[in-house]
Amino acid sequence: MKKVVIAGGGTAGWMAAAFLATRLGRNLEITLIESEQIGTVGVGEATIPPIQLFNKAVGIKENDFLKHTKGTFKLGIQFQNWGRVGDSYMHAFGSTGHNLGMTPFHHYYLRARQEGMEENLWDYSFNDLAANAGKFAPIDKIEGSPLAGLVHAYHFDAGLYARYLRTLAEGRGVRRVEGKIASVAQDNETGFLRSLTLEDGTTIEGDFFVDCTGFRSLLLGDKLGVDFEDFAHMLPCDRAIAVQSENVAPLRPYTQSIAHAAGWQWRIPLQHRTGNGHVFSSAYMSEDEATSILLGNLEGKPVTEPRTIKFRTGRRQVFWEKNCLAVGLSSGFLEPLESTSIHLIQSAIVRLAKMFPTRGVSEAVVREHNRQAIAEFDYITDFIVLHYHLNQRGDSEFWRYCAAMEVPERLKRKIDLFKEDGFLLREDDELFTEGSWLHVLLGQNAVPKGYGALADDISSKELTDFMTNLRTIMNGAVKRLPTHEAYISRFCASS
Repeated sequence: MKKVVIAGGGTAGWMAAAFLATRLGRNLEITLIESEQIGTVGVGEATIPPIQLFNKAVGIKENDFLKHTKGTFKLGIQFQNWGRVGDSYMHAFGSTGHNLGMTPFHHYYLRARQEGMEENLWDYSFNDLAANAGKFAPIDKIEGSPLAGLVHAYHFDAGLYARYLRTLAEGRGVRRVEGKIASVAQDNETGFLRSLTLEDGTTIEGDFFVDCTGFRSLLLGDKLGVDFEDFAHMLPCDRAIAVQSENVAPLRPYTQSIAHAAGWQWRIPLQHRTGNGHVFSSAYMSEDEATSILLGNLEGKPVTEPRTIKFRTGRRQVFWEKNCLAVGLSSGFLEPLESTSIHLIQSAIVRLAKMFPTRGVSEAVVREHNRQAIAEFDYITDFIVLHYHLNQRGDSEFWRYCAAMEVPERLKRKIDLFKEDGFLLREDDELFTEGSWLHVLLGQNAVPKGYGALADDISSKELTDFMTNLRTIMNGAVKRLPTHEAYISRFCASS
């Protein structure tokens, strides 16, 4: 396995090219085929913290990356109108409070609430406090305390990110070929892919193929015939209207997700503009109405025309078949409610690099890769479905359907466990931690009946002192932080 062919560019293709060239480039000959005539979806502008690991792995320095992509920092996602109309909460990154011994902090919080404490959970989230104050600095720990610092991700222009990665990848030996793929050749005996022929007649041979052809899934879906498993029964949104607008307010260090009658709106601040979109279900709302709602809820003047993106939520039954791995939209799609699209690209590429079939494709390796990839995708699906299913709106047919719909048994089990005594269950090292589940569950009004018995191991006075001390330390640390805009202006403003 020496020749790797990446079919398609965009974020997925160039992330794959950059990572493989950096980590395995001494042993591989990498060719990427893309056509400037084929556009990309290009709205993936928000990420989650593991993107830092990817950037470091390919040698990208944070401030330089943000300058080139006109990026900003992200401390979490603010959800408005998701539980009930008028509700608002933050799915904040990082830890909340501080665990004592074997007991997670939220059990002490639940006990304190039952004893009359009026503060809410987010008063103990350093990320939430900083986000709402518009503050940011990359600190690993709150000085003079055992408390963790800020955990961050980014907002950035996905097109500029792909361009940045292309420069890096080509500098490390990746060969880019311009053109549209006209046909795909297979080995008559094994069914393995052997070559791609372009419209101009050029043939590119390979030993291993990475399918980054987007929703078309030209290699894995069309040629190898891997079926698509549709998730529309639990994620009914199938359209998005996207538009860019001027910035009009101080740059928020968080993404906004604002629920509407048949879906939700994203608002993502970059240095030079704001990305906006309205994800909705065409079964419950027309495209014209969805567009009107989006344009009526922009903070700044639109600078592009609204465009419609049609999609199906779900995934391919397997992600790796024979000598082909699908990465990004060609493997499946989950709406960007929790900013997981770029992460799924990242994890697929890293998993491939760890399990790369140097001596040839092994069925045992393929099975395990698919098991891990499918489990990751399905656990993320559960977390996104949680937001919809846990609503109490009842103001539209869409939200009533979501509240009443059947959900996976593993998701129902997690909700039921939490509603008893606040127990949080994380399985198979799934992406979203107990802290993430805690924020969404409590943020959407799933209040446990009790709390874990171990939270009774301190007195009421000790509990009060503990909670007060946490708030004092965090609020003091927030006051010392620079504003988000000031930090960007000083260290990573684009020219």
